[in-house]
Amino acid sequence: MRKQKNETVMLDRGNRSVELDYSELRRAVLVLRAVNHKLRQSIVDLLEEHQRMTVTEIYIKLRLEQSVASQHLAILRKAGVVITDREGKFIYYGLNQDRLAQISRLIEELAQ
Repeated sequence: MRKQKNETVMLDRGNRSVELDYSELRRAVLVLRAVNHKLRQSIVDLLEEHQRMTVTEIYIKLRLEQSVASQHLAILRKAGVVITDREGKFIYYGLNQDRLAQISRLIEELAQ
């Protein structure tokens, strides 16, 4: 049975229960799946180091084909890991720090 977007899920942790928002949990799974790939982890590391970059800068640094870099950036963007900023004909990619912090908090809560 499919859960409703506003439904909460209770997770039993032995001596305590954790209440999780189902939609937040689904978003977290999307992010974790997106970053569970060596190449996408390399892209995240590169963006962390350089703050923002174009797809051209990314594929040159990582020695990739442009189409490969674009496909992986699209996956990261769909998951909300990266954000884009257009300046003229250039699109700059950067990390969505708010989203990463949100997922980090959720993982810490689950790990306790």
